[in-house]
Amino acid sequence: MHCSFFIPLFLILSTSFPASAYWKGSNLGANLPSGACKTQQDWSKDFSILQSLPGYFSSARLYASSDCNTLAEAVPAAIASGTTLLLGVWTEDNAHYQAEKQALAQAIKQHGTDWIIAVSVGSEDLYRGDTDAAILAHQINEVRDLLCGLGACGIEVGHVDTWTAWVDPKNEDAIRACDFVGHDGYPYFEGSSIEQGYNVYSQALTKTRDVVNRVKSGAWVWITETGWPASGAKLDLAIPSIDNAEAYWSSVACQAFQEGHTFWYTLQDYTSSPSFGVVDESFRPLYNLTC
Repeated sequence: MHCSFFIPLFLILSTSFPASAYWKGSNLGANLPSGACKTQQDWSKDFSILQSLPGYFSSARLYASSDCNTLAEAVPAAIASGTTLLLGVWTEDNAHYQAEKQALAQAIKQHGTDWIIAVSVGSEDLYRGDTDAAILAHQINEVRDLLCGLGACGIEVGHVDTWTAWVDPKNEDAIRACDFVGHDGYPYFEGSSIEQGYNVYSQALTKTRDVVNRVKSGAWVWITETGWPASGAKLDLAIPSIDNAEAYWSSVACQAFQEGHTFWYTLQDYTSSPSFGVVDESFRPLYNLTC
């Protein structure tokens, strides 16, 4: 096992895991398929569905803190259901960034920190070219200082980005600032056939691990986004279908859940194209999710 997946004993002892030493869950957006903001009741539904799926998913990754009052609505639902959260803080636009930090601070003041897995500062900012590594590193450190000021120095702070961003040498300052590195990889978007999907996924993950272990040995590499669409457009050899989504789940998800912290993309997005959701409009699994 790579050192990037080492988990300190105190984390294992202080966190409740149903049957695994790793967090496993789904990415969850703050909006319903209709575009409306989720209410606390909607978040409760999401968390309940996740826990009802084969394998029992008791964690989730959120992208924002202030957008749609994400934390104000989601955190009470998470606490009530025993769901732990990988939080997100958007970094673009200073006013937005400040609002995100304020929402994060308010949630901690109101609810403590037992429900928090970690905090990701930004999501795929480097891939999009919305910022540079030095600025992002400064923001990661700012959020870490914010947490420490609230008595939460033990919460890990990192960033989520594509594997192509992590292997770019110009982004190494961001790696150095991270307690963990969130790895996003989609063989579908690389035009891979489903037969080569696992190999493309694994090769990208290895490349990220190798760079992180060289730049900041011991930093964790988490799977923060991956999946295969059940519907949508064909990209080269990559064909969206329910059968292919199930095949990718069987080969990638079932192994990833046993090897490290993993957040699948996604629970439900039936109005999107391509659509990566594992449940349909009625929250019924689209395919066999048993490992």
